[in-house]
Amino acid sequence: MNNIVSLKWLSDNIDESNLVIVDCRFLMGKPDAGRELYEASHIPGAVYLDLEKDLSAPVGEYGGRHPLPDIFDLTVVLSRAGISNESRVIAYDDQGGAMASRLWWLLKYFGHEQVFVLDEGFTAWVNAGYAVSAEQKELVPTTFLATVEHSMLVEMDEVSELLEDENVTLIDSREAPRYRGEVEPLDRVAGHIPGAINRFWKDGLAENGAWKDASEQTERFSDLNKDHEIIVYCGSGVTATPNVIALQEAGFSKVRLYAGSWSDWISYEENPIAVGDEEKA
Repeated sequence: MNNIVSLKWLSDNIDESNLVIVDCRFLMGKPDAGRELYEASHIPGAVYLDLEKDLSAPVGEYGGRHPLPDIFDLTVVLSRAGISNESRVIAYDDQGGAMASRLWWLLKYFGHEQVFVLDEGFTAWVNAGYAVSAEQKELVPTTFLATVEHSMLVEMDEVSELLEDENVTLIDSREAPRYRGEVEPLDRVAGHIPGAINRFWKDGLAENGAWKDASEQTERFSDLNKDHEIIVYCGSGVTATPNVIALQEAGFSKVRLYAGSWSDWISYEENPIAVGDEEKA
């Protein structure tokens, strides 16, 4: 797969000189848990980047619950972590790839091609008998220069303008009950953006937690038109990123992320809200 590497691949290549392994574990509602897990045990040589402290900007009135980080601030974070433009970055988590996919997307957005998500995650690494360590890698700062790929991102006002465009497909990546507006555990308003269809991001994973292959991802999105522009969102722009990867694996090339997602959409009182099921091909 173009964006996913196996546990065996990482084990075989872990000593590669330009390899940077990034632990992205994070538990929603327990902001310190990911770092604590990292400090207790991680893949040897891994550095830790925090979803909220490193890979998001502070929450404001708009931008959703996990706003995109400031471009300069993130380049500093990446440089301090030892990630340069020449690095091959392998990101992992223990949340089905959601947090690792956020780093994958950010690096792609910054023009960095050599970034991959580790299949299955940390627990599978441990269960497979591969080595772990509590030793924290001594960081050797480098320089990362971003070349921002603006075409990967869409903002709220453009989403609003495209709602009636028949050549645009809007995908909500949350669980079906949240999409339908039946429950909403995280945001103050339930429902979805009008016209959006539902493709739960975890449906891109097999029962054992491994990523489905390209043919299986293609089947997930077989009802969609590859000539259409695809806009993907979730609650706060994090769990939408595995769907971005899945769509790429399925051969879709016109895929953009609405990073602010539902939590940003509802911060504008004038924006319409829908509930129930919708289908659009």
